[in-house]
Amino acid sequence: MSRYADLILPLALHLRYTYSVPEALYGQVAPGMRVEVQFSRSRHYAAIVAAVHDQAPDYATKPVLAVLDDFPVLSAQCLKFWKWVSDYYCCTEGEVLMAALPAGLKLSSDTRLVLSPFFDKEDESLGPKERLATDALLIQQTLSVEDLQKILGIKSVMPLLKKLLDKRLIYLYEEMREKYKPRTEWFVQWAEAYRAEGAMREAFSAIDQRAGRQLEALMAFVELSRGKEEIPLRSLCEKAQVDSAIVKKLGEKGILEVYKKEVSRLGLDDLPGPEGPASLSEGQLSALAQTRTFFSEKKTVLLHGVTGSGKTQLYLDLMEETMASGRQTLYLVPEIALTAQLVHRLRNRFGNKVLAYHSKLNDQERVEAWRAVLEGAPVVMGARSALFLPFLDLGLVVVDEEHDPSFKQQQPAPRYHARDAATVLAKLHGAHVVLGSATPSLESWHNAQTGKFGLVTLDRRFGGSELPEMQLVDLRDEAKRKRLKSHFSTPLLDAVQEALEQKEQVILFQNRRGYSPLYKCPTCEWHAPCEHCDVSLTYHKFADNLRCHYCGFEQKLPPTCPACGLPGLQVAGFGTEKIEDELAIFFPDARIARMDLDTVRGKSDHEKLIQRFENREIDILVGTQMVTKGLDFDHVAVVGVLSADQLLRFPDFRSGERAWQLITQVGGRAGRRQKRGKVIVQAWNAEHPVLLEILAQRFEPFVERELSERKAFFYPPFTRLIGLQLRHKQKKVVDRAARFLADRLRREFGHRVLGPSEPAVPRVRDQYLVDILLKLERRGDLFDAARRSIQEGVVALSS
Repeated sequence: MSRYADLILPLALHLRYTYSVPEALYGQVAPGMRVEVQFSRSRHYAAIVAAVHDQAPDYATKPVLAVLDDFPVLSAQCLKFWKWVSDYYCCTEGEVLMAALPAGLKLSSDTRLVLSPFFDKEDESLGPKERLATDALLIQQTLSVEDLQKILGIKSVMPLLKKLLDKRLIYLYEEMREKYKPRTEWFVQWAEAYRAEGAMREAFSAIDQRAGRQLEALMAFVELSRGKEEIPLRSLCEKAQVDSAIVKKLGEKGILEVYKKEVSRLGLDDLPGPEGPASLSEGQLSALAQTRTFFSEKKTVLLHGVTGSGKTQLYLDLMEETMASGRQTLYLVPEIALTAQLVHRLRNRFGNKVLAYHSKLNDQERVEAWRAVLEGAPVVMGARSALFLPFLDLGLVVVDEEHDPSFKQQQPAPRYHARDAATVLAKLHGAHVVLGSATPSLESWHNAQTGKFGLVTLDRRFGGSELPEMQLVDLRDEAKRKRLKSHFSTPLLDAVQEALEQKEQVILFQNRRGYSPLYKCPTCEWHAPCEHCDVSLTYHKFADNLRCHYCGFEQKLPPTCPACGLPGLQVAGFGTEKIEDELAIFFPDARIARMDLDTVRGKSDHEKLIQRFENREIDILVGTQMVTKGLDFDHVAVVGVLSADQLLRFPDFRSGERAWQLITQVGGRAGRRQKRGKVIVQAWNAEHPVLLEILAQRFEPFVERELSERKAFFYPPFTRLIGLQLRHKQKKVVDRAARFLADRLRREFGHRVLGPSEPAVPRVRDQYLVDILLKLERRGDLFDAARRSIQEGVVALSS
């Protein structure tokens, strides 16, 4: 009986492709495994096996060329989850594959070179570089383009390759190559003859007394190896201050055994042992008991705890219970910035059983993390991409700061929301879900109020510390009284000065990076535009250039106005860089640092900056949203929000909710221990209802008002929104396509279809954008019909 495999290819294809399984591979091909296949004439890909069956398709099939794994790299639940993500978020399984699999588990089809069988090595018409290239191929049989580039010592090798191809002296062929290579390290242990008790003296006797460096190395080994069977060679060399050749001579004499073995890149080998659980307050114990009770009735619980109430400690206790039952835990956080502090806390509790997974890991580390989860890693903490790891038996999913918009993937597809997808993943595994936040999203709050989720509340800070004092400063009044100094009000400057005098720390929040968002001419109002996007360039003083925050385009500052030719161009507005610059004028002795995308680009930059702030090496930390997200500092006395109006003016129906969340979250960094902190919120419109509700620190009135407005204007959580965005380099093309798709959808869904319309930024990266919005009642059949119609419309557009 013939066998066939349905495959997911790493391409944006709407169908699974069926390949035949050669008889020699029967029993080797199974769902979740990677196989090599040919797609199109010359391209080879590593595809994922989705299903194996004996039903022949209605087209001629190509054979599977090779099986690349000894065991599946995806679990059955993973494949189901991928299918749900592709269906729910209207994308292809190939796009899910490309987002989910680490690059090291994808195979690259590298172009390689082979010598023609008709090549005549006596050919005297070859030039020096042609001769060198063909000689190298005679020796090596095949070479990659990169290898040949190194041999010839030239950067541009393509012209030479073209000549060799034109002369038919070489040919190209595609070769599949595994990107991942295990990391290996040299280790040292006693040779077998010296492992017995009392054999150490014989080892020293075997060394010539004149070989002083060898004796020093052996003494260092004895000291380092107490209680250990093996030690890293590099550690021994550092301890004894010798090079590896000295140690290897001890190996040649049969005293030590020096060998290489595979090690982890994840930094789990030298962690200290776990600590015991911390004691819980009465409020925490009550919340933990309520959560367990809800788990017997519902799978998802919303934990609403004020900032500093000890939600993380509850997560740790629930993780420990899950680990004791032999199941895995996924702990999702919205930002990589949170992982450094939280990993430290988790590893203090669980030791090397905690695995971190996020975008700052390199390809090799991601592959190791993937394999560790396949082997049953008990606790995984990561950003939204950790959802796609191949969990075998997930028992608990914790979504910390569940309200955070960073959980929504924007570009590229799949454009999933990690919080919502996490509940589906948990359901596939029969796991429990805890959604935690001091400022829960209105969707989650509504689900809790209507009984879909359990609701557990922690309304007091751990240790009895008080919530911070909130002060709203009217900038109009400050300016009228001439008390405004640059972008700082007098109350804010006074509070910062007082905190610094008492050796306490300050956090200032401004949700805009760079020095100034506008560089303009005061005469003709010209402003520096991006060449590729319909936005103004932001001035960055440190780099002394103008930069686009959408596409990364940069240009130097023009000395005169390009429009009217007059000098005297000015900056307008302010970002984190300008605040940092001006703070140095007001507080010259303060140690000031900045946390934004410009200062934490490196792999460990987040961790180093947070560590410096924890160690009180920084007095004032200026930052964007990164400083608002769940960080726990002991000595922050003052938090300042410099421009609350910017948060409220954002053209989004969630702008009020986002402002509430950001200001409350950043304010929660203040006064975490004995002393009550202070939060100063600056705004030009101090009478805005959201700001007054924040000042009163009352969540329920804010929620009631927001939900009543959402219901009146037909917005979530009372409806479902589906946003479609079309993009193309030609405006006429994208407008025509948008009208076609909107008209097609409107025939079925009528007034529920809004648009097409231009977004706030209508051109990004030289592509024109058009939006279509569907507002649907919360009916499953209507939502399914909309997804089906959208997919059919996309196929019709591309055909």
